[in-house]
Amino acid sequence: MKYMLYSLFLALLFTSCTKKEAVDVIIYNAKVYTVNSNFDTVEAFAVKNGKILALGKSDEIKSNYTAKEEINAAGKAIYPGFIDAHAHFYGYGQSLQTADLRETKSWDEVLTRLTAFAKTHPDGWLIGNGWDQNDWQNKAFPTNEKLTALFPGRPVFLNRIDGHAAIANQKALEDAGIKSMQKLVGGDMLTQNGKLTGVLIDNAVALVERKIPSPDAKLAEKILMDAQQNCFAAGLTTIDDCGLSYLTVEFIEKLQQENKLKMRLYVMLSDEPDNYTYLFNRGPIKTDRLNVRAFKVYADGALGSRGACLLHPYSDMPGKTGFLLSDQKHFEEVAAKIAANHFQMCTHAIGDSANRVILNIYNKILKDKNDQRWRIEHAQVVNSKDFDLFGKASIIPSVQPTHATSDMYWAKQRLGAERLKNAYAYKQLLKQNGWIPLGTDFPVENINPLLTFYAATVRADAKGFPKGGFQVENALTPEEALRGMTIWAAKANFEENEKGSLEKGKLADFVMLDQDILKPTSKNILKTKVLKTYLNGEKVYEAK
Repeated sequence: MKYMLYSLFLALLFTSCTKKEAVDVIIYNAKVYTVNSNFDTVEAFAVKNGKILALGKSDEIKSNYTAKEEINAAGKAIYPGFIDAHAHFYGYGQSLQTADLRETKSWDEVLTRLTAFAKTHPDGWLIGNGWDQNDWQNKAFPTNEKLTALFPGRPVFLNRIDGHAAIANQKALEDAGIKSMQKLVGGDMLTQNGKLTGVLIDNAVALVERKIPSPDAKLAEKILMDAQQNCFAAGLTTIDDCGLSYLTVEFIEKLQQENKLKMRLYVMLSDEPDNYTYLFNRGPIKTDRLNVRAFKVYADGALGSRGACLLHPYSDMPGKTGFLLSDQKHFEEVAAKIAANHFQMCTHAIGDSANRVILNIYNKILKDKNDQRWRIEHAQVVNSKDFDLFGKASIIPSVQPTHATSDMYWAKQRLGAERLKNAYAYKQLLKQNGWIPLGTDFPVENINPLLTFYAATVRADAKGFPKGGFQVENALTPEEALRGMTIWAAKANFEENEKGSLEKGKLADFVMLDQDILKPTSKNILKTKVLKTYLNGEKVYEAK
């Protein structure tokens, strides 16, 4: 009897010792890039309640845990969910509802696409996005005579690819109350023979854009859901949406609370009085899907439309240096106000003059090394004397590698050879603080983060031009590029302790690719496909 009881005791003890812990998901037989501080790789991990519970070898994880969903990765590579550190999520969703004018090769092709779009969208304002005169044989800005002739009674508004210029037909100008050229701070209306051409630069764009009716709730929800669907398919799990109104944030918050919108968003409110009042009164907004603690300020325009503010004239247009979008006093006052209320300031600065102005203001406010993580968005053209201003005050350059490969065909013509040396200088900027967040600026560029990785590391276009890469001394290593798309992007948002790497206790946001982007030849990077995207351990996308 004693022997039987003893045997039963041993059996129960053995069973209790070998009982597996129940989890939600197990990934095994994979090459998992944890992107932790040592850049370790593991074979497997377990997910429970939306977070990483354990990582290790496949046999260890499978022997200790049992899951509702077990995924044999068959040797495929897995990475932390990609984070786009600078984009326009809502704006991208809006662009999906308008005429797509990207990659057009002439003004006539723009008009052809627009006419076709108008047949299926016959009512209200006719909106298009994405034209770029730098891609045309005739690189001059278009004029609106043909646009007005095609649509004499319907307002038409077509955004340039960078959002810093647009062209409007006569009906749109009339509806906006614009009859002749107006003097603007930080903006321009182009004329030809004393007549408005319809081309609006920077602050002039808003004169017409503000007349376009806002989307109703049904359309606004579609805008966000369409954007989410495409972003999950690209392996993106967090997006920095740069420049929204507080009303849009409240709508986003509502959809997230209803569990309709699952995408994690780091939102910067636009530089508008109502937005400051709202967030200063409410305080930072932080949930696991929404983080609002920053303001987006615009120092200047874009290089492609010659609105970027330069220290010296454009090489292809002597006498024109671009302009600041507000006077310097405005930036100083805004910086002081944001600092006093303990929020993050993120300022768009393209030209070397704009970068110098903002860097000096930041340094004056921040004084020296700190952990405020104030950001310069783009940091595209920086004077050689100003690079150290980033490091002195721990200012974060937030860059978009595909801007370099999009602009490289004409940037030398705009800037000249000497000034170009200090443009798109990502490696030089990385050295300032030892880390750098990467984004796309979509819909200005493609949403695909793999293009970010390719542009950052290879510095060439899809055809391998230019041979050897564009200013390859500023290329990032594959490890640096992956960190820039994950943990460093999370750090730019004060979120490095919850996401950006696959470590115990962090959110189970991850993506599986069909090949290892850290290993293949440069050409194969562009052929890489997203197989699965997980958010909180939940599958939100699977390739068909």
